[in-house]
Amino acid sequence: MTLDLHDDVVSLTRALCDIPSVSGDEGNLADAVEASLRKLGHLEVLRDGDALVARTNLGRDKRIVLAGHLDTVPIKDNLPTWTTGEGDAQLLHGRGTCDMKAGLATQLRIAATVTEPRHDLTFVCYDNEEVASVKNGLGRLVRNHPDWLAGDFAILGEPSNSGVEGGCQGTMRVRITLKGKAAHTARAWRGINAIHAAAPVLAILNAYEPRRPFVDGLQYHEGLNAVNIQGGIAGNVLPDECVIDINHRFAPDRSVDEAYAYLREVFAGYELEIRDQAPGARPGLDQPAAAEFLAVVGKEPAPKFGWTDVARFAELGIPAVNYAPGDPLLAHTDEEYVPVAEIRECERVLAAWLS
Repeated sequence: MTLDLHDDVVSLTRALCDIPSVSGDEGNLADAVEASLRKLGHLEVLRDGDALVARTNLGRDKRIVLAGHLDTVPIKDNLPTWTTGEGDAQLLHGRGTCDMKAGLATQLRIAATVTEPRHDLTFVCYDNEEVASVKNGLGRLVRNHPDWLAGDFAILGEPSNSGVEGGCQGTMRVRITLKGKAAHTARAWRGINAIHAAAPVLAILNAYEPRRPFVDGLQYHEGLNAVNIQGGIAGNVLPDECVIDINHRFAPDRSVDEAYAYLREVFAGYELEIRDQAPGARPGLDQPAAAEFLAVVGKEPAPKFGWTDVARFAELGIPAVNYAPGDPLLAHTDEEYVPVAEIRECERVLAAWLS
């Protein structure tokens, strides 16, 4: 399969979506994108598994990285794509339209049509973003080929309502295990109910007041929530263990270690087991390339509430933002769609900035 990267950006979005690429099954789409990129002739094309890197080598003073993931969450009767509405109100529906093949299509169109960019460009299309972090294709490139990702500024094509969302929050998931003593519920006084012991932990969570710091001019909103609780083995047995999983979303002015220190303070007296963690990324909007880009976008930037792969670029010392068509609230929903006007707007902005 091949794709016509010179095709209209909306048609290209549909073509990308209509090649199914659920996480772990991106091979066909990666093959099609690779073949299409190699046909262009002006790009060096590299591949690691189902992750692709294509780049210009024009000797420009700066290099911009445009990145997007190939995979989607599972399909649920929402492919092939379809449209509703007319003109500026037209919507493109289907799995991957919002998250994030519309963003990917705008980047691939730039790869095909902006052959003499004012900055050198690196395009990254990677696999397994929607599953466990250890499988993430961008993370694999960071480990195996960090030189392929070198740049001065990066744009990740996560949906952002065609506005710039700077940086991202960090995330940490910890587990508190509460111990009790099993007993028959008819003689409950002989035991200790571990589920009841969860009440003080839940009270701490219920009383939590989120920190809302400004980081590089953007205000983030932190979160601390129980996301899972388990306990008990039978209807007539006093539970001897209760497990609570807690997720903390923290602003990018704190490191992972600082976030953990904060949780130890909040849950003083409880043992915390770290189950998952990922650092955030500062917006980096004070960088010259970011300022140039914001001027072309023409909208006020917003903070990214959530974690995205911009954090991987931050670990490489590359400031990065999220920018693409689509509402992030529609990502992963069965009703996923993207406004056609936003796809065209994002392509126009990228072309105007890079030409």
